Amino acid sequence: MHTCSAGVFGLLHCIMDTPSLCRDCLAPGHSEPRCPACRSPRVVSHNELNSLTIAHIDCDAFYASVEKRDNPELANLPVIIGGGKRGVVSTCCYIARIRGVRSAMPMFQATRLCPDAVIIKPRMSTYVAVSKQIKAMFEELTPAVEPLSLDEAFLDLTGTARLHGGPPAWQLARLQKRLERELGITVSIGLSHNKFLAKIASDLDKPRGFSIIGRAETEAFLGPKPVSIIWGVGPSAARALESQGIRTIADLRQRDRKALIRRFGSLGDRLHHLAHGLDQRSVSAHRPVKSISTETTFFEDVTDLRDLEWHLWNLCERVSARAKAKSVAGRVITLKLKRADHRSLSRRRTGDQATNMADRMFRTARTLLRCDIDKAPFRLIGVGLTDLVEALESEPESDFLDPLSGKRSGAEHAADQIRARYGDGSIIFGRSIR
Repeated sequence: MHTCSAGVFGLLHCIMDTPSLCRDCLAPGHSEPRCPACRSPRVVSHNELNSLTIAHIDCDAFYASVEKRDNPELANLPVIIGGGKRGVVSTCCYIARIRGVRSAMPMFQATRLCPDAVIIKPRMSTYVAVSKQIKAMFEELTPAVEPLSLDEAFLDLTGTARLHGGPPAWQLARLQKRLERELGITVSIGLSHNKFLAKIASDLDKPRGFSIIGRAETEAFLGPKPVSIIWGVGPSAARALESQGIRTIADLRQRDRKALIRRFGSLGDRLHHLAHGLDQRSVSAHRPVKSISTETTFFEDVTDLRDLEWHLWNLCERVSARAKAKSVAGRVITLKLKRADHRSLSRRRTGDQATNMADRMFRTARTLLRCDIDKAPFRLIGVGLTDLVEALESEPESDFLDPLSGKRSGAEHAADQIRARYGDGSIIFGRSIR
């Protein structure tokens, strides 16, 4: 067993000098299959274990995990967060994933693959509250926390070893244990020397994973990977690259940087750098949110205006909850529609004042929808909030042309307070009922 001198600094040097760590007892050890202290197989070993400082932390099936935590009877059951036969899967637990269920999958397909699944409507205010608790724990380690969504964030732990008594890897393993013990939430961690690789690493071993990509192995690791592993390269970009004979990162490296820029513009320059594992982006705790949006795809194309408005209201409530959680409001409300022939329509309206109220978003988006209802049927509807500003505490919104808007805003504020105290299901608006 590895031994070290007593005291905090002795422990720090012991950890720093050891290329492996037990994620169960946090003891430093040798590169063995099992921890020499507690015999756990959850040992992470890497030559650069104690020198890497950029982490990506991703909660495992976050919404489903919260539901299972709050209702232990669901522990061993497949759980899908979503709802409605025309809706899509928001997320699902790993039991459901084994059956083939995936996020954004139409609900009819998900229930066909997993007929015994427990389907739960999203409780956004609950997820937001848990997300805030998680972020608070992140910020105890470092102020350099960059959230990407409610359930994932980048952390820069540079210079924190002496403050917390161990290198970043040890701090992260301790955090992983604490999140599971205190909040009942499991996370997967990726640790590397930049954001691009840290995010890739966090996907390598899920759930409850801890993966590392070091500097020395970066090019060898990336070479055989498909270009779709690059964050931001979606199906259309991947097809465009494949049409040029570029299928893997190794293929991408063989292309001249200037040629990539001529063909793909700014994306080409980004591809060139990321193909070599180069990412100069810093972890920014103050990176502004540019937009908030959500959408749903229907099982069957929808023509009926009332059906479309019901979906639109629920989408507006989701966007509103996320905007309120981030304390932002938006001046521009956008409506997205996709026709049966897959052609997309995008409409937007700029208001006189910023809002994060579901009622105001819905009324604006509904007006835009009614202008295009003659183009139905639609296979997708979405709503978004852009031109975001900080939301200030204020009196309920009012509108000279709509004298009842202040009362509706007041009712929505009151409903928010009730939900925050008693849960999402404690109060609902009539529009949510079908």
